[in-house]
Amino acid sequence: QVQLVESGGGLVQAGGSLRLSCAASGRTFSSYVMGWFRQAPGKERESVAAITWSGAWIYYADSVKGRFTISRDNAKNTVYLQMNSLKPEDTAVYYCAARRTEAQKYDYWGQGTQVTVSS
Repeated sequence: QVQLVESGGGLVQAGGSLRLSCAASGRTFSSYVMGWFRQAPGKERESVAAITWSGAWIYYADSVKGRFTISRDNAKNTVYLQMNSLKPEDTAVYYCAARRTEAQKYDYWGQGTQVTVSS
């Protein structure tokens, strides 16, 4: 059974930092792209960042470029999202997801972790 478990969310003041982690289990993710998404109240879910197994391809949404960094530790089957210079508009539930490299759709999703940035 595949599981993605996020951790690291919380309450932080604007300008602060948080590091999210996503631990994956249940299969080998060597051919999977790992991504982070977020959904704020009343808004659609949006893609934040993504990374291939090798790390050769990385994607960032324009809204987080220069502030967020995605990385992965394949030995630990874990992907991270380092979030710096946080803004109130970054407040959302953050989800980890995985998809096969050749696929368009994400196959697996975590339960989400709340990030709240106070002004």
